[in-house]
Amino acid sequence: MSFHYIIIGAGSAGCVLANRLSTDPATRVCLIEAGPPDRNPMIHMPFGLAALAHMRWLNWGYETAPEPELGNRRLFWPRGRVLGGSSSINAMIYMRGHPQNYRDWAAAAGPDWDWPVVREIFKDHEDNRALADDHHGLGGPLTVSNLTAPNPLSRAFVQAGAECQIPVNPDFNGADQTGVGLYQVTQREGRRFSAAQAFLVPALARPNLTLVTGAQVHRVLIENRRAVGVALANREIRLREGGEVILSGGAINSPHLLMLSGIGPGANLQDMGIPVIHDAPQIGANLADHLDITVQAALKTRDAIGIAPSFLPRALRATWAYLRRGQGEFTSNVAEAGGFVTSDPARDRPNLQFHFIPAYLHDHGRRLSLGYGLTLHVCDLLPKSRGRITLAAPDPVAAPRIAANYLSHPDDLPTLLNGLKIARKITQAPAMQRFIARETLPGQQLTTDAQLEADIRARAETIYHPVGTCRMGTDPASVTDPAGRVRGVDGLRVVDASLMPQIIAGNTNAPTMMIAENIARMMLAPGS
Repeated sequence: MSFHYIIIGAGSAGCVLANRLSTDPATRVCLIEAGPPDRNPMIHMPFGLAALAHMRWLNWGYETAPEPELGNRRLFWPRGRVLGGSSSINAMIYMRGHPQNYRDWAAAAGPDWDWPVVREIFKDHEDNRALADDHHGLGGPLTVSNLTAPNPLSRAFVQAGAECQIPVNPDFNGADQTGVGLYQVTQREGRRFSAAQAFLVPALARPNLTLVTGAQVHRVLIENRRAVGVALANREIRLREGGEVILSGGAINSPHLLMLSGIGPGANLQDMGIPVIHDAPQIGANLADHLDITVQAALKTRDAIGIAPSFLPRALRATWAYLRRGQGEFTSNVAEAGGFVTSDPARDRPNLQFHFIPAYLHDHGRRLSLGYGLTLHVCDLLPKSRGRITLAAPDPVAAPRIAANYLSHPDDLPTLLNGLKIARKITQAPAMQRFIARETLPGQQLTTDAQLEADIRARAETIYHPVGTCRMGTDPASVTDPAGRVRGVDGLRVVDASLMPQIIAGNTNAPTMMIAENIARMMLAPGS
């Protein structure tokens, strides 16, 4: 069997593409996912994300190379390996980013990526169950909701931000991004509404759409500088004449697969013994991510989600409420509240983001912490440091080398230091102090800039937003053109977060779905 389109990766982008490209019954589409179907109940119960970091069969579980500016630590990079990709294991926050992001994209990749264009796509996607105004859509495939039962601590965080002269913002995707508030989430009736649920499930009944799960693509088959299919471990899947292979594996897997297929930095490919089909130095470069540091505090109340015998009755009530009505504490996305501020008054737009968690969170949830506490994350939204993905081995199932190069630019550490100070100020506001017994991290004994900088280097982690490794652009050095077509090889596109010329100022899931929709419209346009 051959196909007009072979899509690699059933994540946030791949599910959108599979839906849109299979609307024509005469077009045969194959969607290939390395992971399993999304049947695990922990995926669909929002609070279940706390357990997903442990489930390696649903998670690529990558690690970076030792990071020189972070004490040579290897950072854990979870990425979804399941239908829905990272939209099936993330915190479900619905965030578009700042309009200036897309003006910058338009400068790099043309007017099809400018804010007025992408804003309409966001609205077309959206079925917002709480906000109805010119900034939002109703009736789209992606359900966006308010949290059904936010924790009292999350509301206290918002009040504390207001006490610190940060405006309360009921809609981060509205007229202004600045402020603190509760996040909207991709949930329907208290359950996760991933890209798979929103876009793939409605399309699966189409006979022209073939879904293959549990199958990792080893390389793209290329003949005469044209993609003709893909190779799995034990078989090949071929394109029809004039068809296209579309990589939607994300900022790690898409450049990795290109390099395994002989497309990438020539020297690295030669070192791995891979014949160079197209020498493209920018593949794997331009890697950007949001580095994150936390303030944690022990509580004098039991309002938090805690790991303690006293929490058991609440957990039983929460389980019953969730199973019966899709309500209660287990509908929490854990990162319930947050906000956007500037690190200093000279900034023209927010460059810091908060994620507030009414619980202790250590090591991405992989390490349990007893008792009742809170965690306030702050990340640098506009980092200047850039990293690179390269091959570590020619074996397709071996992970690539991820060098994020966090804090390699001298401006990034002062920005994160200012963010840590602002986060501390919020936790010290009266609304928070009603609950807090003591700060546990960084710890009240750390007061000087030097001490806090050392703490950042010792503890900072990813907030899960890697992008940019197959950047699109109008310049000849870019990996793809503005429609995701890989330069130097015909019949091959990349459509996912790796296309972003610059990192988005916010969470990356909704922008990745928008990218897929935008390119699908380009592909389906008459005369394309």
